[in-house]
Amino acid sequence: MSVNLQKGQKVELRKSNGGELRRVMVGLGWDEVKRKGGFFAPKPQDIDCDASAFVCANGHLMGPEDVVYFGNLQHGSGAIRHMGDNLTGAGEGDDEQVFVDLMNLPAVYDKVVFVVNIYQAMERRQHFGMIQNAFIRICDAETNQELCKYNLSENYDGKTAMVFGELYRHNGAWKFNAIGQPTQDNSVGDLAKRFI
Repeated sequence: MSVNLQKGQKVELRKSNGGELRRVMVGLGWDEVKRKGGFFAPKPQDIDCDASAFVCANGHLMGPEDVVYFGNLQHGSGAIRHMGDNLTGAGEGDDEQVFVDLMNLPAVYDKVVFVVNIYQAMERRQHFGMIQNAFIRICDAETNQELCKYNLSENYDGKTAMVFGELYRHNGAWKFNAIGQPTQDNSVGDLAKRFI
C-alpha cells in the first residue's frame, strides 16, 4: 500500500513483503495551470520542466558527471538512468522517470536528490505558480508497485525550481525524504551549486 507523505516526512523504503528493495523508479509529474488568453493574445509558450538527479557523496556533488539530466541520461556507475525529457508536461501520470539501482549504486554515494527546474524560466517569464498537481512518487521497479507519493501543494508563485525529494542511505537502509523546497534558480547548473 502506498504512503502519502507530507512535506518533511521521511519513510524507509521496503518491498511490500518487507524484503529489501533492489531497484526503484522515481516518477515526477506536473500539469500546467490552464491560462486564459484574450482573443488576440498570443498563445503562451508551453512550460518545459526538467527533472534531474544529483548523485551525492556525504550530501555533496563530487563533479558534473554526478548530475543525471536530459543532457546526461545515465550516471557513470550505470546505477541511475533518466528516461528522457518531456517538453510539455501534458498527459496523465509521470512526466519524467528516473530509475535507480539501489543494489549497484557505489557505496561512496549516500544520497540522490531529485530536482525540477523550468527551462529558461526567467527568459520566458514562467514560474511554479503556473504549475499544478506536482508530485514525486517512488515505485518498486521490479513489481511497479507504488511505495510512496508526495504531492507538492503549496503556492510557489515566483519560484523557478524545486527540490522535490531525496533518496538517502541511513544505517544500511534506503529512505525517502519529501522536501518540497522552492528556489529561484534558473537552470540545473544553478541548482547543482547548492550541493557542491
